Amino acid sequence: MDLSMDRNKLGDSGMKLVSVALRNPKCKILKLGLRDVGLTDSGVEDLVSALRTNLSLTELDLSENKLGDSGVKLVSAALRNPECKIQKLLLYNVGLRDSGAEDLAFALITNSSLTELDLGLNSLTDRSVPALRRLILTLPSLKWIGLHWNRFSPTGERELRSLQEPRPGLRVEL
Repeated sequence: MDLSMDRNKLGDSGMKLVSVALRNPKCKILKLGLRDVGLTDSGVEDLVSALRTNLSLTELDLSENKLGDSGVKLVSAALRNPECKIQKLLLYNVGLRDSGAEDLAFALITNSSLTELDLGLNSLTDRSVPALRRLILTLPSLKWIGLHWNRFSPTGERELRSLQEPRPGLRVEL
């Protein structure tokens, strides 16, 4: 079952209600779309608590919300759960900076289900390249990572693109 609430005025208060539904053991949502719903890091707290009990979710789109590093760090904590089945995580244009990318990369290293990760249109720079390299090289399930429209230098972009060579089947989009 898929639930798309994209581009609604859900906000953090609406996320509280959605989280209550997600906590229901009978809730078997596989894909949850929360793109551009006015979510901030405080609303993500409710979502993350629901994700601890709802382990059916395989796709989560939080793009175009104002999560910032603190919100992404909360999502990262949920992804550390070995029972987490999220395969596709979309964090496009969420206000992520280098320190948040480092937290996310560290959390995802132990995740065995993630195959797609979109971190496009954030504020990532060359400072996050080592963490992203480590993530790409140690997460064998990862097939695609979107890093386009960030602030990498040509050298940083080259370094990230070069990771496709040792990982056949991996696409790094810059």
